[in-house]
Amino acid sequence: MKKHSLFILFALACVSVCAQTNGTRYVGGDISVLPLYEQHNSPYKDVSGKNISDLVTWFVNDCGWNTFRVRIFVNPTKKDQDGSTNPTVCQDLEYVTKLGKRIKDAGAYFMLDFHYSDTWVDATHIQAPAAWKGKSDAEMAKALGEYTHNVLTTLNEAGATPDLVQVGNEIMYGLCGIKVKPYDDNSSNWDGYLGLLKAGCDTVRSLCPEAKIIIHTDRPTNNSHNDYYYKKLIDGGVDFDVIGLSYYPFWHGYLTYSQVSSKTDKNYLKSSLLHLKNKFPDKEVQIVETAYNFQYWPTEGVNTDTRDVWACSVAGQYNFVKDLVDALKPLENVTGICYWFPEEAGNGDDTNLNTSKGSVITTWLNRGFWNESPTQSGHAINKTALVSGTKTAADVCAPYYMKNFYNESTEALEIAKPEAPQSRKILRDGRILIERGGSLYGLDGSRQ
Repeated sequence: MKKHSLFILFALACVSVCAQTNGTRYVGGDISVLPLYEQHNSPYKDVSGKNISDLVTWFVNDCGWNTFRVRIFVNPTKKDQDGSTNPTVCQDLEYVTKLGKRIKDAGAYFMLDFHYSDTWVDATHIQAPAAWKGKSDAEMAKALGEYTHNVLTTLNEAGATPDLVQVGNEIMYGLCGIKVKPYDDNSSNWDGYLGLLKAGCDTVRSLCPEAKIIIHTDRPTNNSHNDYYYKKLIDGGVDFDVIGLSYYPFWHGYLTYSQVSSKTDKNYLKSSLLHLKNKFPDKEVQIVETAYNFQYWPTEGVNTDTRDVWACSVAGQYNFVKDLVDALKPLENVTGICYWFPEEAGNGDDTNLNTSKGSVITTWLNRGFWNESPTQSGHAINKTALVSGTKTAADVCAPYYMKNFYNESTEALEIAKPEAPQSRKILRDGRILIERGGSLYGLDGSRQ
């Protein structure tokens, strides 16, 4: 069996985690823009400088990723809120179906991120799609449920059934124009808002009963807001499984107490995650968006300058990812890390590497894992040193390190490929091997 046909599900951890989460941890990234890069970009290169033929299977086979997130818009207008053109707002149902099928064919988990809008939705932008505007609360909920039904039916029929579904994107302050606040406020329309979420979640539960439902918010270190908001949803009868959080250090602060001990702002992520475990013990928590700049520090909306801990550099980006994985790995309630826009590699190139003709992104965010400027053979991956001697790819390159979020102390870890349900992953003499039919195989398919 070839290497690309072996995808490993790392079934994890201690008994208490297994009881709560079926043992699965999700490691990966949001690759919503990858097809655009593949249309316009020169090749991605790996840690050894070799061209990557397919980024999805490379993430799976070389980095150990098992989950990929893709956003979906109702009717993408390719416009930002200010009316400017943004080619990355293009993920309609056809686009998502093709990419979702590709993810599933690679043996990975598919996380679907409903925006329920024609363009970006986040904490400050909660506009409804144009076709739904002017509807009453009840009509809006009906439209949302019918749209969700159509999307999931199409994906199911195409063999692209999502395994995790976000019912909304960063929706703590509202959805489809219906506004709420995560504290007592007379302007909040909780009845209308809860009606939307129940319409979405109930449809997901009906059509994708095995999928985990995620409610995604963007205040990871604000305990009072999270307590108020998620209690409102639970008391209101919203059926969901996972508290999904965005975590960007420059907006949300540090990771651990040691990083904030000498600072005025004492909020930090790990403490908030432990708080969520105590407050909502039956809910998983996942970091469904995270990233760190490696070249230019963000200038808008920055709340915390974390460069004293992680420099704005390739090494700083690597250290952030490493520290995040290491800090979250021991937390039993945290079951996922999803890096946002890992495929970012400049503005896209034509086949002759003429970057002036690129048309993938309008603003270089420099949070992905590849350099924006290509060589004649492609875009170099961010790495801190050469792989030599005792240094492995995970020691120098962030996407390789992310698989350490798995708890590999478990003796046998299942393989998800349906053609080999009897296989299992074992650890022997520090090596990961596949036991199948009484024989041992390496991850490259070679018999041992």
